[in-house]
Amino acid sequence: MAETRSARSTIVWILSVLLAALFLFAGVQKVLGIGEAPQHFADWGYPAWFRVLIGLIEVGGGVALLIPSAAVYAVTALTAVMLGAIYTHLTKAAPGVAIPIVCLILLAIIGSRRRRTA
Repeated sequence: MAETRSARSTIVWILSVLLAALFLFAGVQKVLGIGEAPQHFADWGYPAWFRVLIGLIEVGGGVALLIPSAAVYAVTALTAVMLGAIYTHLTKAAPGVAIPIVCLILLAIIGSRRRRTA
């Protein structure tokens, strides 16, 4: 039983680190206005301040995923962002909707495991 719990904990940590890196990378690009994010947000009709806000939430959430006591809050905030991303991809016929869907599923896994340990 302890080995199973340890393996699950390891998996949650690996998922947390990978998602944290992804959200930090994506968030920094949005905040700094580099890469394709500025053009995508403009094409979708969102103002620049909204892109920066989403980027700040992603950066903060990415960091908070690595703090066990804050991970549930990070999951909540990032879930809202991913739901918005899914909505945007579907309503704007933008490619790549699979990425926020996969992130949402992984966030749900992390959230359910972190909630049990909090």
